[in-house]
Amino acid sequence: MLEIVFRSIVVYIFIVIALRLFGKKELSQLSVIDLVFVLLLSNSVQNAMVGSNTSLIGGLLAATSLFTVNWVLKNLIFKSNKINQLLQGTALMLIYHGKVIQKHLNEAQMPHDELEATIREHGVDKIQDVDLAVLEVDGNISIISHNFKQKTIKRRRAHKSLTDSY
Repeated sequence: MLEIVFRSIVVYIFIVIALRLFGKKELSQLSVIDLVFVLLLSNSVQNAMVGSNTSLIGGLLAATSLFTVNWVLKNLIFKSNKINQLLQGTALMLIYHGKVIQKHLNEAQMPHDELEATIREHGVDKIQDVDLAVLEVDGNISIISHNFKQKTIKRRRAHKSLTDSY
């Protein structure tokens, strides 16, 4: 049983490090290729964790080990900025004042058309209209644009005038 715990922890740490080295995608942003990869990866390491033990207890012990090491790692990330940056990386600025930072786009291995699609998803027509686009450590892309600020201000004024009349 102790062997299952050890194997599970080793596999967990290996996968965390491998995912850190090979990509930043969040589950909500997985492409079909990424999804297939994750499914096959989980299947490929199952035997490495439990070995020949296919009992219910063996499976529950492996799962408990994974939950425990995940909890410990999340606490370490929360408490230590150094470990947080090591495991999760840092945010990456992709656009600044309407100009793409190609070096960072290359570092993120993000095609230009994917960046443009993300901008459109945020309701911005052109890259030139983006004040700031940041690839966050969780794989999401934050977009701040001049157009968004104008819309927000208009909504606030309309809302304020409604509350003033009551």
